[in-house]
Amino acid sequence: MDTPALHFLLPFALPASAHLPALLAELELPALEKLLARGVQSAQDVPEDPFVPTLPHERWLADAFGLPGGPARAPLAPFMLLEDSGTLDTRFWYCAQPAHIHIATDHLVLTDPAELALSTEESAALFATAHALFAEEGAELIAPRADRWYLSAPALGDLLTASPARAAGRNVDIWLPQGKAELTWRKWQNEVQMAWYDHPANQAREARGLPPVNAIWLYGGGQRIAAARMNRPCVSVLADAPATRGLANHMQIALHPTSAGIEAADGRTLVQIDTLTPHFLMEDWARWRDALVEIDRTWLAPALERVTKGQAREVALTLCGDSHSVTIRSRIGDLRKFWRRQALPARVAALARAGEEAA
Repeated sequence: MDTPALHFLLPFALPASAHLPALLAELELPALEKLLARGVQSAQDVPEDPFVPTLPHERWLADAFGLPGGPARAPLAPFMLLEDSGTLDTRFWYCAQPAHIHIATDHLVLTDPAELALSTEESAALFATAHALFAEEGAELIAPRADRWYLSAPALGDLLTASPARAAGRNVDIWLPQGKAELTWRKWQNEVQMAWYDHPANQAREARGLPPVNAIWLYGGGQRIAAARMNRPCVSVLADAPATRGLANHMQIALHPTSAGIEAADGRTLVQIDTLTPHFLMEDWARWRDALVEIDRTWLAPALERVTKGQAREVALTLCGDSHSVTIRSRIGDLRKFWRRQALPARVAALARAGEEAA
């Protein structure tokens, strides 16, 4: 086994700086505290547009693997499709997520699609209706999974779209698809919404107290790129996210689920841990704190020990908020600099403010 260099990609690890003192109070996070206090900042992604539609971990992946379009576009849908279906052609594909949009006081708000709890039977019934409508427009809708569909529609071109986790809980107006064909998409969306309005599957959901599926959320549009034209940023990947796994499969990079643990790391290894995401989006901060403690115990502490024992060259952390990210690298020389000390809440708050000040 090669001596690994471990890179941890941690989506939604940076809440608003004002909340961090309370969120991190009395938490035991010794590995994270040491890595952040003694490590060196090596990169920062703070977009000029505070409403950039992509998420920072998506941009990190796109940049690391050499995909075009950033920062406003992260063309990850083809690789998600590869992970979900096992196949990938050369057409332009969007991820087409069944979603629920609800009415707030004076605007519409997207609910995080992960909260829908869409069953296989419900998905199949709703999909059949939408599939027929799109087919009439010369578009192809496929559903390799109940909760994640894909759309190929030449008439739409390359719309600027927002990730659902970027738009969830917010006024949807500024996050709707934009581009030359945006009116075409709105027309198609309206047709689907009308067909689903009193659909038996939605009636059954509402009878059980579940929100109806009343929208399709497009994002991640792009085309397959030949592996030879892409970057190969690592030799092994530990991840559960479909985009990351699809990229690894496309590049024929050794791939493991995170359940394989840090022992599976071999050579330059990317580890993406998404356990903070659902709690961040739902603002369930008690569970977010618990997940952070588990990351420290299960991943960062063993990684730190490996560097200390010379079993790993370095540990890098890319901590992401909902709009920006910061990367900190720690090598054995850094970790020996015991005089570098900073309380964890202050250190993380400073990293979070990097994105807030730009906005």
